[in-house]
Amino acid sequence: MANELKINSKFITNLYEMEATEKKYHEIIFQCRALFEKKMSDYGSAWRILRLPSLTDQIMIKAQRIRSLQTNKIIKINEGEESEFIGIINYSVMALIQIQKGIAEQSDLDLETALKLYDRKLKTTFELMLNKNHDYGEAWRDMRISSLTDLILQKLLRVKQIEDNEGITIVSEGIEANYHDIVNYAIFALIHLKV
Repeated sequence: MANELKINSKFITNLYEMEATEKKYHEIIFQCRALFEKKMSDYGSAWRILRLPSLTDQIMIKAQRIRSLQTNKIIKINEGEESEFIGIINYSVMALIQIQKGIAEQSDLDLETALKLYDRKLKTTFELMLNKNHDYGEAWRDMRISSLTDLILQKLLRVKQIEDNEGITIVSEGIEANYHDIVNYAIFALIHLKV
């Protein structure tokens, strides 16, 4: 009986944590999407000319800055980790859109179309998170933000290698799967930052 109560208690706690994760996840996505929409209003879809390696490099710069913020005692620019993680998410979604649509020679998406594509990519990423979170049992909650940063950098190095190999892999996931993971790691980091 005691074991059964312990199992039920753990199940209820895990269920509560998963519901909390979903709620926080959507709050962060709302924040990222709002910024994406504002930047689309200001700049249009100028990002559509960026080749995939350029987006990868931009995300790498943001991840390296986060790592620098986490290790350096003196910070000279008054922008913290949060804005950089949001940037990682939005640039990763842009990369996922580029994978689907290919590169454009000029701005070719209106705001409504870009937001629909953004939402579709994040829906897929969210579903992936739910499945992995179920299987891993909220393991990310025990991770440090610095570890999530390192995992993002590792995924980016993998993406760069796949890009250098012209997309050819032997046993590995492709570029798209790595971008989905990067988004989810960045969201987990933001959840930790907001707690």
